[in-house]
Amino acid sequence: MEQLEKHYVNRSGWLRAAVLGANDGIISTASIVIGVAAASTTREPIILAGVAGLVAGALSMAAGEYVSVSSQSDLEKSDLDRERKELEEMPEFELKELAKIYVGRGLSKDLALQVAEELTAHDALGAHARDELGINEISQARPMQAALASGAAFISGGILPVIVAIFGAFNYMIYLQYGFAIIFLVVLGTIAAKTGGSGVLKAILRITLWGTLAMGITALIGYLFGVNV
Repeated sequence: MEQLEKHYVNRSGWLRAAVLGANDGIISTASIVIGVAAASTTREPIILAGVAGLVAGALSMAAGEYVSVSSQSDLEKSDLDRERKELEEMPEFELKELAKIYVGRGLSKDLALQVAEELTAHDALGAHARDELGINEISQARPMQAALASGAAFISGGILPVIVAIFGAFNYMIYLQYGFAIIFLVVLGTIAAKTGGSGVLKAILRITLWGTLAMGITALIGYLFGVNV
């Protein structure tokens, strides 16, 4: 019995937003908490900073993703409208243009023209969107979906350092934040690698390296410029 090939590219859109959001949530919130903890003598400012960073980060992440993906969506719609108009005004030229694309991919001229004619008869705009513009169901921009995924992912990652700030031993707050953040990042990297079908070790090393660098710099800034609060 034949088995369908397993592909991961159809997960690229939501996986990118989810991993980016959760990773940013962990690193940003943990870094804020570490920076404040380095200059604080009480727990309350640390928790307040963590919660404020969590809320602000989630809203910023969602808004930024929405604006970014909306811009992409606007460009896609503009290109599709232009392509739709060209198909109405000069169908023969568009047919030859599509056939030329298939020739460039390795088909003979006759076969390329035949394929172009059949695809045009079936769904002309869809064929041009996919093969000329590179727009398909997998890559098509979805602003609201991306915004919600990014915001929710940021919260799911950022809430973890806040929990550590609330329940962790105050005297070891910096070390606990760093240690748990690394654990969270390793788990996130593993899940992302497994979900995306890529190498686990490479994902863990990449996410741990940049996370450590971000938290280390923030802690240093806290020590250098912080005042006791």
